[in-house]
Amino acid sequence: MAEVAFIGLGVMGYPMAGHLARAGHAVRVFNRSPAKAERWATEHQGTIATTPAEAATGAAFVFTCVGNDDDVAAVTTGPDGALAAMAPGSVLVDHTTASADLARRLHALADARGVGFLDAPVSGGEAGAQTGRLSVMVGGDERDFARTEPVLAAYARSIALIGPPGSGQLTKMVNQLCIAGVVQGLAEGLAFAKRSGLDAERVVEAISKGAAQSWQMENRWQTMVEGRFDFGFAVDWMRKDLAMCFAEARRNGADLPLAEMVDRFYAEIQEKGGGRWDTSSLISRLVGDG
Repeated sequence: MAEVAFIGLGVMGYPMAGHLARAGHAVRVFNRSPAKAERWATEHQGTIATTPAEAATGAAFVFTCVGNDDDVAAVTTGPDGALAAMAPGSVLVDHTTASADLARRLHALADARGVGFLDAPVSGGEAGAQTGRLSVMVGGDERDFARTEPVLAAYARSIALIGPPGSGQLTKMVNQLCIAGVVQGLAEGLAFAKRSGLDAERVVEAISKGAAQSWQMENRWQTMVEGRFDFGFAVDWMRKDLAMCFAEARRNGADLPLAEMVDRFYAEIQEKGGGRWDTSSLISRLVGDG
């Protein structure tokens, strides 16, 4: 068991930190909204820190799960940031979906202090975080990964070291690109079924055991045909992730025509007030739900 810090108690971080506490680790948490940290501490065995640096002091592993690049920089390298308080030999693990450039910069800064760094974005959504069945894609040094993997197991069903620093974030970009295409295809298929007068449940039952099967189909088809989107992974967040994909593609020369089209569709949803809707709301453009 280890002494760990968890910085960022959002939709994902809150249950992830809880799994660490239940696994027996000594957990110290920091959140920008103190009330959420206090609520976490009433539900789990752990302590509260008033700054990221205080949370990181004495911790063997420091986990961050915040909003974007600027947020990660603020809690790691900003005033009262975690990195300056971390001891040589400890490991900083960033679960935020952020840029590969930031991951590489943080690795260099951490390495200069004798601290390990892993960029480790996750997939599986809120449900995966709550059940402890996330997929973790990791970039960093193999030595740091080997030390950290047993701790990550508290909330992960799969953990993969992909390559050097930044590789985890690049893999998460691949994940988001694939999801964008799958959700748009599912939206078109379900809208087509609805306009054809088919029973959507029977259709999904028939095709979900074959080549069309996907997590999105099994977990989102019903809410999509019902026009319910007030949950899940927000359109705003998906557009933030796709923007990072496009920025990386401009550097590596990748062509992303489908993702660019889906991003435009998400922009339309934002314009009609659906920025916090689940990404499955793509169907709302096709059948007028929501």
